[in-house]
Amino acid sequence: MKINYKKLIVSILVPLILGTLVGFLSGSGSGYNEIIQPSFAPPGWLFPVVWTILYILMGVSDYLTKEELNTNTSLKIYTYQLVINLLWSFIFFTFKWYLLSFLWIILLIILVIKMIKEFLTINKLSGYMQIPYLIWIIFAAILNFNIYLLN
Repeated sequence: MKINYKKLIVSILVPLILGTLVGFLSGSGSGYNEIIQPSFAPPGWLFPVVWTILYILMGVSDYLTKEELNTNTSLKIYTYQLVINLLWSFIFFTFKWYLLSFLWIILLIILVIKMIKEFLTINKLSGYMQIPYLIWIIFAAILNFNIYLLN
């Protein structure tokens, strides 16, 4: 497969830019350290590192899927999960609705599982590239629920 670098870069930049913008707008950078956290909570500096990697993987995965077979279903589920992902930051950090944000992240987990299944049918690598994302948001859900209990 010949790589269209322009499309690949755009696919990577979309989640990266949106994620960065939402991070600034929601106050996630400063708000995390102000929350009562469980003992297993990672340090605040780790989140931008992990999310940068995950957004890059998400963009590459999106590109691979669109290049193989640009189905309306795969594009929709990718877009839905990205929007749900981005809105979670506002629910959690801006509004501090910890129970709602926990329920919201469960919805995100369900959408990511559906996205992985859809991507696997189109391009196996694309689907596998989303497994770290799924693992991270499952961990985030556990962290979110414990923050809800502590706050």
